[in-house]
Amino acid sequence: MTRPMNILFLSAEAEPFVKIGGLGDVAGALPQALLALPESPDIRLAIPFYPSVQDKQVQIEPVAKFRIDHASGPIRAEVFVTTQTELPVYLIGGYPFENSDLVYTSDTMADGHKFTFFSLAALELCKVLGWKPDLVHAQDWHTASAVYALKTTYRNDDFLKDTPALLTVHNLPYLGNGAGPALKAFGLSPATESTLPWWAQDMPLPLGLLTADKINTVSAGYAEEMLTPEFGSGLDEFLATRKPDLLGILNGLDQVIWNPQTDPQIPQNFSLDSLGKRVKNKSSLQEELGFIKNPRIPLLAFIGRMDHQKGIEIALDALRLIPHLDWQAAILGTGDPSLENLVRSLETEMPDRVRALIRFDGALSRRIYAGSDIMMIPSRYEPCGLIQMIAMRYGCVPVARATGGLKDTIGDYNQSRTSTGFLFEQASPEEMALTLERAIEAYSDKRRWPYLQKRGMRKDFSWKKSAVQYFNLYQSMVKTHQK
Repeated sequence: MTRPMNILFLSAEAEPFVKIGGLGDVAGALPQALLALPESPDIRLAIPFYPSVQDKQVQIEPVAKFRIDHASGPIRAEVFVTTQTELPVYLIGGYPFENSDLVYTSDTMADGHKFTFFSLAALELCKVLGWKPDLVHAQDWHTASAVYALKTTYRNDDFLKDTPALLTVHNLPYLGNGAGPALKAFGLSPATESTLPWWAQDMPLPLGLLTADKINTVSAGYAEEMLTPEFGSGLDEFLATRKPDLLGILNGLDQVIWNPQTDPQIPQNFSLDSLGKRVKNKSSLQEELGFIKNPRIPLLAFIGRMDHQKGIEIALDALRLIPHLDWQAAILGTGDPSLENLVRSLETEMPDRVRALIRFDGALSRRIYAGSDIMMIPSRYEPCGLIQMIAMRYGCVPVARATGGLKDTIGDYNQSRTSTGFLFEQASPEEMALTLERAIEAYSDKRRWPYLQKRGMRKDFSWKKSAVQYFNLYQSMVKTHQK
């Protein structure tokens, strides 16, 4: 191929336009990292034109209007384009996105309708523009119907037939349950004669997994775990049939945005060579949270969603098991109200040790990364995880469950030259408590602890390595289809 590869990148969210979770980080960063490669592809990002994006008053130009077939009558799509540091971003609008400010809702039928519309409109946009993608890269269930459509509705389409599709799974349990009627209304029939389990034959993500040319997830560890009953969401046996086409590529971290040397939101900037300055951040954070200002007391932290996956209650019960040790704990996040109340209860039990910070607060999270000593990450599963990468970048040592991307990125403490944190195998308070004890004991060794921090700070989690892996995967897929 003499010209650059044409890559259509589809996502339900992307920084800086709209971000709900880690998917927004990836879709905002990966296309930019691909553009920065020496042999960069012609990559174009498509996201829905949510009302919240419109409210940001992004500079846009109209590029296309067309209709998408639907059982109740054609639905008009209106597409605009904007540019984000040389990356063309298509904003796809239409009435499915006009009635809700929420990106994701509890109404799976409505979400299925809007994301199926978006996925089909993104494919149709390529035809309208006359821009033929060499590969379509879809993310999660929201855009998996584009993969399924390529292999069914468009299999005989002169423009899009034989277009290879890559599907990235960021979080397997979110299958698009309840979206089946929406898919059918847009002409995407259930895969009743397929190898999928009967209950999954009209769900977007399983249909994408069935028909994608290649499947990847966001760490090698999670790629392996998806094939097990514990983590396979009922699809483990089916996924085993696709094992030759399944691989893991670790997510990256934006090392410009997350940089303790230049971060304007922390009290004291510091680096590998000036790690001693970091103590000012801890002192400032202890004062801000109303803790005793004592550098010898390890300051523990949790940052994240309060839900079953993240295992916050495991951490809370683990802390109850180590009252004989000196520690302070800051817990920041929102989510399940019952879990939020458990955090508040622990603060009530231990008012001198625990702070329940039940809110989303980006600035405070940075001060916690920069000032706390130990980051607690008790996830029951974690496809990749950015918390541990950010924590290590800021000299905060992770204590984490050995699962998915966590075990791929954290070297367990064994006083060797590769350790960057502490891992525990079972998602239990008892095992986490024992590991916290190990970490707190290591913290008291003022000779070894700085070396542990520095090994974490030296880790290169930049997007460049991952972007090269994606580029090579794109190339191999495109070459295979050109034979």
